[in-house]
Amino acid sequence: MKTKNILVTPAILISLLTAGTASASFIPYPTVGVLNPVTYSFTATATGAITAYFAAENTASYTEQIGLMINGVNTGIYGLNNKTSAVGDSISWNVTAGDKLVFVDQVSTIGNSWYSDTALNSDHVNHVYSTAYTGSLSGFPVSAGTYVAFEDLLNGGDKNYHDDTFVVTNVSAVPLPGAVWLMLGGLMGVFGLNRRKSAVV
Repeated sequence: MKTKNILVTPAILISLLTAGTASASFIPYPTVGVLNPVTYSFTATATGAITAYFAAENTASYTEQIGLMINGVNTGIYGLNNKTSAVGDSISWNVTAGDKLVFVDQVSTIGNSWYSDTALNSDHVNHVYSTAYTGSLSGFPVSAGTYVAFEDLLNGGDKNYHDDTFVVTNVSAVPLPGAVWLMLGGLMGVFGLNRRKSAVV
């Protein structure tokens, strides 16, 4: 049986080593082109640092970086520039357990900022997709956390939620579907009407 010698050049070796990680460099938004109907409430799970790790190289046209609001106050600490950060680069903030967190995507190219709290966005559109991260990226600095990805265009743009992406530790994310809020609002309205009727009788 004849064997063939295969010449492996440095370029081929690098592409072989990175092939598995390149395609798994981010967690894709499952319904690209459709506005994410789910909003999120982020909370610090423990007192100490929360750390965000840059999760993916991307092809966003705009230059942007992330920041954090804690209990409604902007920390003014920004980092993880989507054009200059390497996967695994990090930024940290100090928090207290139970702090309410709002992530900020500062788009320097056009001077916009988008928030993980839709109510703070000038276009009132959801600019965030989030899900649990369970260690799927080879060589990534953390094995678990909360994945957060921003959409940087006005009114949701291309709705790919892949313009500045990161995995953050020491944070819980509670999905808040819009339908749930509408239902709760309706129930509160009915409850209010019933209370008013009983007070009149």
